Amino acid sequence: MWPDRRLLDVFNIDHPIIQAPMAGSATPALAAAVCNAGGLGSLGCGESTPDQIRGAVAAMRQGTNRPFNLNFFVHEKPETDPDVLQRTLQRVAPFYRELGLGDPPDTLPEIGPGFDDTRLELLLDLRPAVVSFHFGVPEPNAIAALKSAGIILISTATTVAEAITLQSAGMDAVIAQGWEAGGHRGSHQPTEPAAGVGTLALVPQIADAVRIPVIAAGGIADGRGIAAAFALGAAGVQLGTAFLSCPEAGTDPARRALLATASETDTMMTDAVSGKSARAARSRFAMAMEASRAPLPAFRQLYGLTDPLLAAGKDEVASFHLYGQSARLNRAIPAAELMTALVAETAAAFARLAQR
Repeated sequence: MWPDRRLLDVFNIDHPIIQAPMAGSATPALAAAVCNAGGLGSLGCGESTPDQIRGAVAAMRQGTNRPFNLNFFVHEKPETDPDVLQRTLQRVAPFYRELGLGDPPDTLPEIGPGFDDTRLELLLDLRPAVVSFHFGVPEPNAIAALKSAGIILISTATTVAEAITLQSAGMDAVIAQGWEAGGHRGSHQPTEPAAGVGTLALVPQIADAVRIPVIAAGGIADGRGIAAAFALGAAGVQLGTAFLSCPEAGTDPARRALLATASETDTMMTDAVSGKSARAARSRFAMAMEASRAPLPAFRQLYGLTDPLLAAGKDEVASFHLYGQSARLNRAIPAAELMTALVAETAAAFARLAQR
């Protein structure tokens, strides 16, 4: 059925459908169900401790004997300029007062680099079939060590230049992430929220620029989108938002409620919560911060200021419900049923196109 079988051979899977590694939402139960249905299940490990990663992998291996993917963030140790911190404190203070939180904290948490030697050694011990990266590419010695261990490597690109960099670094496939995608944009350098490229424009340009298989991501939620991705030159797809409504997902109740009534205009791109551009449901805090652009604390350090706002539980003021522009197409069905539906819909879409 599949017109390009490269990813099936590379990953040793039945269907070139990857469940996105959404940290916190992609549970071992969800990822294992996708694996058992013939796709590639993924776990987001970017903010997990080594012990948490070991526990998640153990749970995965209890739930499936199929290949799965572990995802990591690639970023330097975050450092925030003191002047940037002071200006940001002034901007967030009115929201703290509105929510009765007092004054915002005047220090930021110390955070290490995203992918370090400890995580490299952990992967060499755990040896998952696939490891993926977001926000860039690890150092050459880390790539060499992982490939020598027989681990398949993929990473995200949001531009043609990033895709070429990933191919040159030795990635086995590249994820072409369009602007429609929910969650954090995988740009290798910080980018303005409005600087994205849509999936329809991005995928064929990356497919023309690299030799390795391209995985389309962003705004794909059913078989029509999967068939379209292949028409654009992709060898597979990565879906995130589509799996958030599955019962196995760790989606919080508030976000499930939003997904049940979602429209294509619910979300916005903002770096006001985490320090990196991400697509999430609109909130008054994010919209106010985006209305007046200014430098913000570094990625993940900014959570030190925004986590108290989110914990206040008043979503109309501040929230960070991550999902993409295709949420209206979501189905609240088990992951295995969703995989079966996606494959059948794609086959039907291919058949319709062949008749025209």
